[in-house]
Amino acid sequence: MNTKDVSGKAPSLLGGAMIIAGTTVGAGMFSLPVVSAGMWFGYSVLMLLVVWFCMLMSGLLLLETNLHFEPGASFDTLTRKTLGQFWRVVNGASIAFVLYILTYAYISGGGSIVNHYLAGADVSLPQSAAALLFALVLAVIVFISTKAVDRVTSIMIGGMVISFLLAIGHLFSGVDSVKLWQPDGPQQFTPYIWAAIPFGLASFGYHGNVPSLVKYYGHRPALIVKALFIGTFVALVIYLGWLVATMGNLSRSNFSEIIAQGGNMGVLVEALGKTMPSSLLDSLLTLFANLAVASSFLGVTLGLFDYVADLFGFDDSHNGRIKTAAVTFLPPAIMGVLFPNGFLVAIGFAALAATIWAVIVPALMAYRSRQMFAEAKRFQVPGGTPLIALVIAFGVLTAVCHLLALADILPQFRG
Repeated sequence: MNTKDVSGKAPSLLGGAMIIAGTTVGAGMFSLPVVSAGMWFGYSVLMLLVVWFCMLMSGLLLLETNLHFEPGASFDTLTRKTLGQFWRVVNGASIAFVLYILTYAYISGGGSIVNHYLAGADVSLPQSAAALLFALVLAVIVFISTKAVDRVTSIMIGGMVISFLLAIGHLFSGVDSVKLWQPDGPQQFTPYIWAAIPFGLASFGYHGNVPSLVKYYGHRPALIVKALFIGTFVALVIYLGWLVATMGNLSRSNFSEIIAQGGNMGVLVEALGKTMPSSLLDSLLTLFANLAVASSFLGVTLGLFDYVADLFGFDDSHNGRIKTAAVTFLPPAIMGVLFPNGFLVAIGFAALAATIWAVIVPALMAYRSRQMFAEAKRFQVPGGTPLIALVIAFGVLTAVCHLLALADILPQFRG
């Protein structure tokens, strides 16, 4: 199938790769440096490489199943037709949970960033009020229309790229190799790897876009595989560069202080801002953080808004959109007011749910589709059943790590 866009040209590889990279890079930018402080830089790189490989493989397994169906088939259709009603319900519930918990995470993180900005302007505002303000302003944009989100997000991404390059350029120039490879504090690193794995998984969530790429490219597996590889690899490079910039400028003891203050986004940005030689660079870093969390919030909540409207049958009238907005935004906004510093906790729970729909379910669907379409000569991920077992084991391990960390059984770095 040779799919073409409205201009008559075949869809570009770069376009698909950037969709994947843009979707993938998100919460990991601000959670990874904090949760990686215990194992520090070397082990963080190793952990990210392993997680990237497993998440890439789970995405390819999802693609394998998707290619047995017509372009446009959704996650819901794939699970229902390959695994049945039970897994369809489980998968749908896990997706909804991830969307809600990420919305809360971004409200918490956004409130923290807003508070940091207002503090710089000598304005005092409770963290819960800052979170509510952040949520209210952006919720209005989602309520207006998808087109409004599209336009605002495009502007935000442009500003985000510019501010990021200017701010990180200085951070790279100030990297101290001694801080990277000979950190201060207790010289224990490996025990802290396990509790960080769920946050690594949450940093590579792009799987909801795989059906979209199949619809975009048609049944052209070679092109889609390249887009998935390039997009996730770009995200990996960005994350590794960010770890170099943060851990090369902040000592391990600095991260102890950040964790002691809740580990929220504003606390990390404030600590990095102190390494900046001028208020302009500090402002650019704050601007990047604001735009990053705001654009991620818009992307996640737009998906949640549409999901809620479809689930409850709300129409697109003014009253219908008010109902949809209430169901979409009120629960996470209330959580943001009651628990304003829950960014890291929320990302951890998002990872727990993501182990189901982004790791375990794609592997199970691939295993089942190989039985259902045994005669079909279509794309199949190399590695056979052992690879499927490896991906499932990774998902189970990640879920277990999160639960053990939640029960305070796994060691977690606090300085």
